[in-house]
Amino acid sequence: MRAMVLEASGRPLVLRERPTPSPGRGEILIEIKACGVCRTDLHVVDGELAEPKLPLVPGHEIVGRVAALGLGVTGFAIGDRVGVPWLGYSCGSCRYCRMDRENLCDAPLFTGYTRDGGYATHAVADARYAFLLGEEGDDAALAPLLCAGLIGYRSYRMAGDAASLGIYGFGAAAHILAQLARFEGKRVFAFTRPGDEKAQAFARSLGAVWAGSSGATPPEPLDAAIIFAPVGSLVPAALKVVRKGGRVVCGGIHMTDIPGFPYRLLWEEREIRSVANLTRRDAREFLALAPKAGIRTEIVRYSLAQANEALSDLRDGRLTGAGVLVP
Repeated sequence: MRAMVLEASGRPLVLRERPTPSPGRGEILIEIKACGVCRTDLHVVDGELAEPKLPLVPGHEIVGRVAALGLGVTGFAIGDRVGVPWLGYSCGSCRYCRMDRENLCDAPLFTGYTRDGGYATHAVADARYAFLLGEEGDDAALAPLLCAGLIGYRSYRMAGDAASLGIYGFGAAAHILAQLARFEGKRVFAFTRPGDEKAQAFARSLGAVWAGSSGATPPEPLDAAIIFAPVGSLVPAALKVVRKGGRVVCGGIHMTDIPGFPYRLLWEEREIRSVANLTRRDAREFLALAPKAGIRTEIVRYSLAQANEALSDLRDGRLTGAGVLVP
């Protein structure tokens, strides 16, 4: 098999030939057809997330076909199309797993971070954390749903019953979430990098009723805001534009430090929430809802060997929608 491998944090990925792995008990071997390029991959590669498994194959928005079944696997057949997300394993026995909060598991494994992921031609996954995708839709177009979609969905649900919703950072997750919000009758307000008129136009094309820079004031107070951009200063900025009782949800796994801000921004029962990982229930709900909502992903395709280029385009803000590696 071929894989793009992270051998040291902060260094470019290297294309390597590796033996194709065999699935162990409870695992499946997947022949990868597409893998999305997520901002979390950047945080891993750039060393902003500590202690990745090294050497590591990044990537956690995997779409592929089952190529082999490990002992004890049921519910899958050779050739089935499956998706594999960020959460790759939870222990099932810690207090959080027992509380049906496996996203907070004390001993988890994460695809493309603490176990090898999808920047490759093949990958092994725990069958319990893989999802049948059916035959509708293009492999590459489905890939961003496996994290940008799932984390966007969890963030969206955590924002509560918000009729007016602000989204900071209009990238892969936001462009999926905006379509879901519009399907459910929400008014979407998009906040982008200052001067990024292309992203603002993209947001309006997906139904945003307003689009402006991250420091701008929208035409009305918002019920809630979701921050996908990893910029801590956006937290007080978002608090300024949500109404009394409003909620600000931080949807990323990494963010720069949040600066000090006056208590009056938080007063009047405003809230700040973070989102950690996802659950299998999130995946089942969202993957069933996405086709009903008519969600379509905007993607840029790259070959496997172009993974570093894709990461650079994401890092520098050159992507509209989501990048996807197609082995």
